[in-house]
Amino acid sequence: MTKTPVLAVSVGDPVGIGPEITAKTLAEFAGTPEHHGIAVGEAVAMRAAVKALGLDVEVRVVDNWDTPSAGEGVIDVFDTNTLGGEMLEWGKVDARAGRAAVAAIETATAAAMDQLVDGIVTGPINKEAIWAAGSKHLGHTEMLGELTGVSKQDTMFVVRNESKGGHHLRIFFATRHQSLLDAIKSINIENQIGSIERAYRALQVFGVPEPRLATAAINPHGGENGHFGNEEIDVLRPAVAAVNEKGLGVAGPIPADSVFHHGLIGRYDGILSQYHDQGHIAAKTYDFDGTISVTVGLPILRTSVDHGTAFDIAGTGKADHGTMRSAYLAAVDYAPFVDGIRAEYLPK
Repeated sequence: MTKTPVLAVSVGDPVGIGPEITAKTLAEFAGTPEHHGIAVGEAVAMRAAVKALGLDVEVRVVDNWDTPSAGEGVIDVFDTNTLGGEMLEWGKVDARAGRAAVAAIETATAAAMDQLVDGIVTGPINKEAIWAAGSKHLGHTEMLGELTGVSKQDTMFVVRNESKGGHHLRIFFATRHQSLLDAIKSINIENQIGSIERAYRALQVFGVPEPRLATAAINPHGGENGHFGNEEIDVLRPAVAAVNEKGLGVAGPIPADSVFHHGLIGRYDGILSQYHDQGHIAAKTYDFDGTISVTVGLPILRTSVDHGTAFDIAGTGKADHGTMRSAYLAAVDYAPFVDGIRAEYLPK
């Protein structure tokens, strides 16, 4: 890690809210000596965003990641210039904007792989736009996997409870983008053990030496010993028992209507959610704007907003930058662990 963490902030789709939330975030921290954020994307979009927001800041184009911060009132952008200086219409799906978003991701990722920056923070992309541009990826995570040479990634949500001294709760997911029925059908002892072990190890890599990890149950009341379903008896309990025989000390399965609360008040460092909405609803109900996503399994540090491009308000200056701000600060927090992240996940 460099002495002062340098973070590449890819702005996402240049005609979505990405440029605005990036500009707000970087303007807030411009000149902060503890870290330096550099926007990656279209300089023309960043200038348009600054104008839409009415910010009194200068957009400075840089071509070197070592360029020192110019101080308060200046935000830096590594200009990918895919649009040739032309600003497209705000809030419209456009293949050209999709190409620009992909170029920003590629540029930021290459810088992180070459250890020129300490991590990347990613703004929202529009899947329809990147597909129109020719991308075959389902989204950010799959694209980053190809760019870094890894095939298995996990999502780690980070939720901070300020009332408990800033306690960080991390939420992992045994399944992700599947229907609820398919997700439950896909959970078996083998992949549940894998999910638990990867989550436990991720907590260690990201700074928790002796993690307290709990698994969420699937059924109401944890299945009530088979009265409300057998998944806990047939799959989840045996998986937890198997990892605990290895010395992990994992709790669960614990009913989902209580386990996330227990995590937030500090009883656990991490929770394995069994399906997408189980963990998403818990995190976002507690703190929608403060919940951020970290991609685990990449040999680079990557944090991200967990919302879309909001085309309906793009260019109006109304976008709330809270999640981008949280994602940026999370990357600052995790920057000390980038060497361990690289060592753990770089393909051998």
